[in-house]
Amino acid sequence: MVETLSQLFLNTVKAYPKDAFFFYKKGGAYAPISTQDFESMVKSLSLGLKELGFQPGDKLIILSENRPEWVMTDLAVQCAGGISVPVYTSLVPEQVGYIIDDSDAAFVVVSNAEQWAKVKAIKSQIKKVRRFITFAPETPEDVFGLADVMHKGQERAAHNPLIFDKEALAVQPQDVASIIYTSGTTGIPKGVILTHSNFLSNIKTAAELLPFSEKDTVLSFLPLSHVLERMVMFTYLYKGCTIAFAESLETVAENLVEVRPTIMVSVPRVFEKIYSKVLDAVLAGSAVKRHIFFWALKVGREHGRRVLEKEKISRALRMKRKLAHKLVFSKVIEKTGGRIRFFVSGGAPLSKDIAEFFYAMGLYIMEGYGLTETSPAIALNTFEYLKFGTVGKPIPGVQVRIAPDGEILVRGPNVMKGYYKKEAETREVFQGNWFHTGDIGYLDEQGFLVITDRKKDIIVTAGGKNIAPQPIENILKTNTYISNAVVIGDRRRFLSALIVPNFEKLEAFARQNGITAKDTAELVKDKRVRDLVAQEVERATPGLAPYEKIKRIILLDRDFEIEKEEITPTLKVKRNIIEERYKDLIDDLYREDRENKV
Repeated sequence: MVETLSQLFLNTVKAYPKDAFFFYKKGGAYAPISTQDFESMVKSLSLGLKELGFQPGDKLIILSENRPEWVMTDLAVQCAGGISVPVYTSLVPEQVGYIIDDSDAAFVVVSNAEQWAKVKAIKSQIKKVRRFITFAPETPEDVFGLADVMHKGQERAAHNPLIFDKEALAVQPQDVASIIYTSGTTGIPKGVILTHSNFLSNIKTAAELLPFSEKDTVLSFLPLSHVLERMVMFTYLYKGCTIAFAESLETVAENLVEVRPTIMVSVPRVFEKIYSKVLDAVLAGSAVKRHIFFWALKVGREHGRRVLEKEKISRALRMKRKLAHKLVFSKVIEKTGGRIRFFVSGGAPLSKDIAEFFYAMGLYIMEGYGLTETSPAIALNTFEYLKFGTVGKPIPGVQVRIAPDGEILVRGPNVMKGYYKKEAETREVFQGNWFHTGDIGYLDEQGFLVITDRKKDIIVTAGGKNIAPQPIENILKTNTYISNAVVIGDRRRFLSALIVPNFEKLEAFARQNGITAKDTAELVKDKRVRDLVAQEVERATPGLAPYEKIKRIILLDRDFEIEKEEITPTLKVKRNIIEERYKDLIDDLYREDRENKV
């Protein structure tokens, strides 16, 4: 019976012996790590940490990109009875220092010289840290290399061969496994306390609802610092999947073709980009190619609709679907490696149109919903119960209730213990015995959960209309001329939007229309360009109510950036920061409207 992450590790290495359990990029090609080597490295690292003074209950920071050593360090900490504290590599030194200090971390592990530089910059301020470790072969002064730590562990094991299992099995389900700091879209990050039983409740349920197996190969590219990727990583281990690591977010398209995964977990932004690139390629093609593509898509949508509604599929439709696959869908599927059985999407709402688009092609996206505070899954679409435009049905064991104001309330074994050292904030989200998610939504007549927006993001116009901006933003982002969008309008007469255009499309439009611009800043100021995007905004939103319509737009000359704290490491927009950063432009837009009314 697997009840802790340390038991999960022991079960996995026993049940799934493989010559290639992990794959990572080395010297330009993917290299394997066997289950046996994985087991040996985790055990040596766990025992080595103990030799350096790591104690049960101690916190260890992991500041690293996705790689096998990330997972090994995490499991080594779990087996030693410690607490892992993951940190996004995109954070600046001050943010890293805040998490190290606030978490009371005793050990800090970094991946390379770049991440060590961040720690070094704030080293004098983090007085509680006792040891520093790096994955890099070259070790700075007073920093241990991973090989040194493992060597110490091997010596300890030689003196006491039974000590690892004894310490790993001493861990209890209610022990704290991790403190994960929220990405802070609305304020200072809070440390979410998650136990072994919190994680295991989600891991076991995910393994029951979706068909993970030891025959699967998965591609890991979302930051392991993010609770979704972390939980599914544990699920991959639990079910014995072969795990390949993408080199970076920028190389995912290339790594997909190299690894040819059968499963991948992603965020909506990646699917939006794939959707946009496919449409761009189609629209740039000949009239014949466009006609064939949209015919195939129509056939795929109708076939998909009948499958979902369990209607009879005629022989003629089956033949058309086969032809559509041969002429169109197979080419798109090949760019994912050609073997994808399903994707999982989480972290933000996925556009219904994009989900249907992928499904029509035979690429299944299982959208789910959850938070760091819920380990994370609350609801999930599955092959048995799938409905586009929803995040699925609440998972077994988790109860969902909708408050009178529309807020989603949750209780179950996946819900956190609380926020680290923040009793007032913990009490605030646990009113009664229900956790208040801060999200607005509803359960439809079939029991599927629909998310409309964040409670704090709801726009209340000057006319008193309550408007959820995220669904409108998702509609806008399906337009090939629009890369990103933030809807504005709280306490204003009408809605406007900050638009990040698809610059490739704009530059092509500029060339065709004789528009010269030295850079994107000059390009977005051109009236013909602004008029074009305004028309595309209007064209993308015909079904909106009059008060939901975007009346004015501001074209931005660059996309939002993690480094500028405009989006989180999981690509969610920090709305308050965006609105503050572009406050003058927004104020001018509405001031201009008032002046025109006079």
